Amino acid sequence: MIHFQNGATASSISGVQWVKSSASNPAGGDCVRFAELPNGEVAMSNSRFPEGPALVFTRSEIAAMLAGVRQGEFDGMAV
Repeated sequence: MIHFQNGATASSISGVQWVKSSASNPAGGDCVRFAELPNGEVAMSNSRFPEGPALVFTRSEIAAMLAGVRQGEFDGMAV
């Protein structure tokens, strides 16, 4: 099984499809993007810095984050 290291450059994670929100700013490239990894984990990166680090999360960590987003727990960070 392939292991992906936290902090690896997003561009070094090959063979995955990065997905970003349709609400992202395409002109400025402001978006957080996610990729499902072959080992079942999920990588997250900032598309403005493709050579920057990717953070790797378990599915349960992503589920907890999405639950918090849905409940509005991070709304104050977007204003």
